[in-house]
Amino acid sequence: MNVILGVWDLGMGQIILILLVVLLMFGAKKLPDLAKGLGQGIKEFKKATRDIQDEVTKAANAPDEQPYKPEPPKTASTEPDKDQTPKS
Repeated sequence: MNVILGVWDLGMGQIILILLVVLLMFGAKKLPDLAKGLGQGIKEFKKATRDIQDEVTKAANAPDEQPYKPEPPKTASTEPDKDQTPKS
């Protein structure tokens, strides 16, 4: 928290003033909901970054595999079937 305060050079008086303004704007009943939503957002963000880091680590540690090459499409034979030959 000291790093955040050092960046904007906020003192305890400014923090209390900001909290009072937020309390007046949203009211005491909405503050727990706002805090809960903020906490859930931070939790989801951390989970997403952890998942991305796991995927990158897994890809970096995976052995080199041969890339998948699909088989060429099968073409129809040029010879007509015996059942489909015209009868005279």
